[in-house]
Amino acid sequence: MTRPTDILITAMAPTIWGSTYLVTTEALPTGYPVTLAVLRALPAGLLLLVVTRSLPPRELLGRVFVLGALNFAIFWTLLFVAAYRLPGGVAATLGSLQALIVIGIARGILGTPIRALAVLAAMTGVTGVALLLLGPDAALDPIGVAAGIGGAASMAVGTVFSRKWQPPVHALTFTAWQLTAGGVILLPFALLFEPPLPALTITNIAGLIWLGLIGAALTYWLWFRGVARIEPGAVSMLGMMSPVTAVVLGWLWLGQALSPMQAAGAVIVLGSVWIGQFANRPRADAFLAVTARSARSNSA
Repeated sequence: MTRPTDILITAMAPTIWGSTYLVTTEALPTGYPVTLAVLRALPAGLLLLVVTRSLPPRELLGRVFVLGALNFAIFWTLLFVAAYRLPGGVAATLGSLQALIVIGIARGILGTPIRALAVLAAMTGVTGVALLLLGPDAALDPIGVAAGIGGAASMAVGTVFSRKWQPPVHALTFTAWQLTAGGVILLPFALLFEPPLPALTITNIAGLIWLGLIGAALTYWLWFRGVARIEPGAVSMLGMMSPVTAVVLGWLWLGQALSPMQAAGAVIVLGSVWIGQFANRPRADAFLAVTARSARSNSA
C-alpha cells in the first residue's frame, strides 16, 4: 500500500476524534471523566481481544501496560483535567504541541533526523489551531496548562514508543492490548474517586457506543496501524485534524458561528498538516536504518 494511502487512512482517526467534544457534551452525563474513560477503553479493548483471540506474551506485558498508560490512562486523565480548568481553545492549542514534542523525542529514541521544515510545519500548525480556537477571553490556569502540556507529552511519548516497541502482530491486536491495559489502569481510580454513574439514557448509551466502538476501537486501530507504517513526526501532524473537525461539527450541528479568523486558522492547519507529511518523509536509506533499529530493539 502506498504512503499517501496510509496517510489518508491514518488521518481518519484524528478526524473522527474531533467528534469527541460534541458527543461528550451532548450525549454523556457530566462529572464522570475517569469513569467515562474506562467505559470508552475497557469494553472496546476486551471486544478486540475476543476478535483477535490473542493475549500479549508475558515478556511484553510491561511494555503493553506502559503504552496503555501513556496513550490512554495518563493522556485521557490529563486531557480531562485540562478541559475542566481551561477554555477549550487553550486546551486544544496546548494539545497541538504534541507534534513538536514527537519530533524531539523521535530524534532521541529512534534516531529520526530533525528537519527544519518539519519543525516549521508543526509550529505553523499550532498557530493555526490557536487562530481556530482561541478567543479573547482565553484564561491560563497553571494546573490546567501543566495538564495540557503533560497530556500532549504523554501521547507524544506513547506514539514514539508504539513505533519503537511495535511487536510482530497485527495492528488490531496491538490496539486491543493497549486499550485493555489502559482501561485496567483507569478502573480502580474510577471506582475509588468517582461516584457511581446515574441511570443511563438511550442517548447516553449511544454516545458511549460511538466513543467506544468508533472513537476508540476503530480509530486507535487506524492510528497504531499508521504509527507502524509512517514516520512519527508525520503521524503526529495528522492529530491537528481533530480540532478542525470539532469546529466544523460545532458549526454544522450546534449552529456555532465560524468567524473569518477561524476559517483562516483551519486553512493554516490543513496546510501545515500537508507540509508536515512532505517534511517528515525520510530518504530511503534513513528510513531503512530506523526500521532496522526498531527491529533489533523488538528482538532484544
